Amino acid sequence: MNRSAIETAYCFLHQKHRVYVHSSLDWQRDDIEVIIGNFSSEMDPELYALLSGGDNDYLRSHSRFASDLSDAVDKLERLLFPAS
Repeated sequence: MNRSAIETAYCFLHQKHRVYVHSSLDWQRDDIEVIIGNFSSEMDPELYALLSGGDNDYLRSHSRFASDLSDAVDKLERLLFPAS
């Protein structure tokens, strides 16, 4: 798996997750969901498969968006910084 793709996804998703969880503005949350959906559709297929666990609606589902995004950031962090 391409480390550069992992780093890009981590930086992007981590930043968007922080904005999402601290925002009280519905329109801003909606915008982030659309942006993440677009980013996910262009993501490296192998990386997307790893993050999604086979769920085609991963990071696009409104009902679990925040927890799915947090989970994706955690998985990427473990790839970048494996436990010693």
